[in-house]
Amino acid sequence: MRWWDIGPVLELEYALFPEDAWSEGMFWSELAHARGAGATRRYVVAELDGALVGYAGLAAAGGLGDVQTIAVDKSQWGTGLGARLLTDLLQHATAFECDEVFLEVRVDNTRAQKLYERFGFVPIGFRRGYYQPGNIDALVMRLTVQGTENPSHG
Repeated sequence: MRWWDIGPVLELEYALFPEDAWSEGMFWSELAHARGAGATRRYVVAELDGALVGYAGLAAAGGLGDVQTIAVDKSQWGTGLGARLLTDLLQHATAFECDEVFLEVRVDNTRAQKLYERFGFVPIGFRRGYYQPGNIDALVMRLTVQGTENPSHG
């Protein structure tokens, strides 16, 4: 994802998450940490016939990764695009030397939960009232990254 992607990303963001969409400033802030030797973020976009149809982001620090966002245009649901975006993020979690990767997902978003479970994420708890408005709980999920067993995080 680059600065010129922010406009199309925001269009998809507001279409998919109208009540709790990220602001333009939030995306700019994340991208500021995605370049250079000290980068701690990975943001990617997916395009089809020149149109943005998905994006995803990962933050990494101290051996921990956090899937910040994954969004796929409804026209692309069921095509495997979400899995490809998640695969990219997890490859970069390994490059960032993450031992574990976390994410939050709406408790009522079973479609996304099934995707994450296929990748080995397991539920570890809830964040009550995490998604606003509506006071919707988030299911917290964790993936232990293979090959990076670290007893201090166990």
